[in-house]
Amino acid sequence: MTDAATALPEAPSTPDATENQPSKAGRSRRGRTVPAPAPDPSAEVVESIEAVLLASDRPIPDARIAAVLELPEQPAPASVIEVAVDRLNADFERTGRVFRIRRVAGGWRVLIQPRHADVLERLKGQRNQAKLTPAALETLAIIAYRQPIVRAQIEAIRGVACGEVLRGLLDRRLVRIVGRAEELGRPMLYGTTKEFLSIFGLASLSDLPQRREFGESPSESTSRKRSEEPPTASDPAVESI
Repeated sequence: MTDAATALPEAPSTPDATENQPSKAGRSRRGRTVPAPAPDPSAEVVESIEAVLLASDRPIPDARIAAVLELPEQPAPASVIEVAVDRLNADFERTGRVFRIRRVAGGWRVLIQPRHADVLERLKGQRNQAKLTPAALETLAIIAYRQPIVRAQIEAIRGVACGEVLRGLLDRRLVRIVGRAEELGRPMLYGTTKEFLSIFGLASLSDLPQRREFGESPSESTSRKRSEEPPTASDPAVESI
């Protein structure tokens, strides 16, 4: 058996041999980009991320975690954190833990699994945000799907005044004023907050359920049935025939 060191042909020793070497890290001799190695956070980094998230009562973005842990710029801190979170969640699942780390409102947060919600409510009592009235939930849904939106548009959709409801949502930090409309009187525009995303467990507004998932609304059903009904003799279109 030949030795591995002698099995490979010897590279020619020319004066310009080093000139063929890449001038930048991550590039081959032909200028092709060499893929960066996959992030492999150390056990210390993984444990530190777990500690930071467990100690926080609100979502923490990647940039904040990277700053606290003083992570280097390479590999990308966001990818390192994501790998660490995946490892932690796998460990939580393997050991039967009741919580998981989820991306919420632009950051990472430790959340109790939904199946334990009843137990926590009995322990701590129902949360203030969970006591939203049907009117408040309806108004909040309109703002979430139609934002930015003015008060007059909300009231036109609901058919009732919503000044008190809006104030309540503002007090709970579920809704905020995002600007003013370019129309007569410059009415205020309303939109949802990061607190709204956090309370409802959403990473962004794109995670809101799509309208088709709700099915047909009563008003839409009534309008469709009316359009399907045959015209009567009192219909102007029939009388003109």
